[in-house]
Amino acid sequence: MRIGYGLNLEQTQKLIMTPELRQAIAVLQLSALELSNYVEQQMLENPLLEVVEDSVDKGMESNPEESLSQDKDQKSENDWDMNWEEYFQYQDEPISREYDPEAGQNSRFEPFVTTAPSLHEHLLEQVHIQKANISQELLEYIIGNLDDNGYLSMPLEEIAKQLQLPLEEVEKGLRYIQTLDPLGVGARSLEECLRLQLPLLEHCPPQMSEFLNHLEELAAGKLNKIANQMKITPSQVQEMADLLRTLDPKPGRRFPGSGDVRYIVPDVMIEEVEGEFIILVNDVTVPRLGVNQAYRQVLNQNSETELRKFVEQKLNAAVWLIRSIEQRRLTLYKVADAIVRRQQDFLRKGIQYLKPLTLKDIAEAIGVHESTVSRATANKYVQTPRGIFEFKYFFATGLGSEQEITATGIKQALKEIIAGEDPKNPYSDQKISEILKERNIEISRRTVAKYRDELGIPSTVMRKRY
Repeated sequence: MRIGYGLNLEQTQKLIMTPELRQAIAVLQLSALELSNYVEQQMLENPLLEVVEDSVDKGMESNPEESLSQDKDQKSENDWDMNWEEYFQYQDEPISREYDPEAGQNSRFEPFVTTAPSLHEHLLEQVHIQKANISQELLEYIIGNLDDNGYLSMPLEEIAKQLQLPLEEVEKGLRYIQTLDPLGVGARSLEECLRLQLPLLEHCPPQMSEFLNHLEELAAGKLNKIANQMKITPSQVQEMADLLRTLDPKPGRRFPGSGDVRYIVPDVMIEEVEGEFIILVNDVTVPRLGVNQAYRQVLNQNSETELRKFVEQKLNAAVWLIRSIEQRRLTLYKVADAIVRRQQDFLRKGIQYLKPLTLKDIAEAIGVHESTVSRATANKYVQTPRGIFEFKYFFATGLGSEQEITATGIKQALKEIIAGEDPKNPYSDQKISEILKERNIEISRRTVAKYRDELGIPSTVMRKRY
């Protein structure tokens, strides 16, 4: 057996994820708000990044990508990655497209909102103005224990124990809270909440108080049973049920909650102008970046000092970040444009005209991988003439019918059929399935029931009117 040393030469191919590529992938899948936070963090870590003001030279029309890369063919001995003098010369060029607020009032991405008082603030304001002959500490304690719906889940005995007050005084304080606006706050159950709101009804039947004892039967649709127990007609029961639906079962929900309010900022906006769809990428929230020229002197030094190496490293990072943001904008535009070309009927006519679409279809149309399309559409929203939708909304799977209709289109057709039915003789799920079959949409009764539940439409018995 011979053991020796040898040198073998092999040629292999490997896919290496460079830090720049990982950054580009990470930037691509960020939403508009997430990208804004990411850019702010990068500006804190990279001293070369700065925000380019609006006073830039608007006359520069050259491509920023070309200005960033044109030095590669003109490297000198002292150059590391690019000609920094050349880059600083053109660094005032617009890197990314900026939204012009003067283009039109309807083209604004971010709505202006005002902060409304919370439920607790609204109630405390009434308490402080009225100054009732009740302990302020007790009233504030009760208000502080109300949930977002306006209900009091804490037992009165526990409140009396905590504040060391008689139970009668706590009950008196709760009755006072229940007289405040909005009516229904301070209730301990749904029945009590609705009873507190009965004075709001203009024509309240005398049987309404007794009717509130049958909420469980009402929820189950047992109108005939309620009518027999109350010795009234089913139509009277249904009229009282309609009156109850005008009341608010969660009066506290009309006020902002204690949690953080999250607003949807569309990443792309689609508008129809003179019969054509215009696509705008929302980069208003992201500041337009440039490189601080104060570091020009450091880069002009011929010696390879640690400071120069640090500045060049940060400059490379800054340039790659700017390129990644621009590449993200271009990818979003291409994806949105491909979606618009395939979903024009939906944009013009409505939801029922939404066509089946897959990530593969868009990837083949714009010449990228499916994963790129998936990252570009992840957690992003698009504003259309039909409303604001998530990007994933347009990727609907067809159900194999002749019309290749999507589940969204079937739900829309289902809503139209139920809206046109006779309330006294509503359609069953089997009947709806037969009607859809006549429209070349073949789905089973179970599928009809599934879609009906997803839409929040009650069953046939619950929809029947007497």
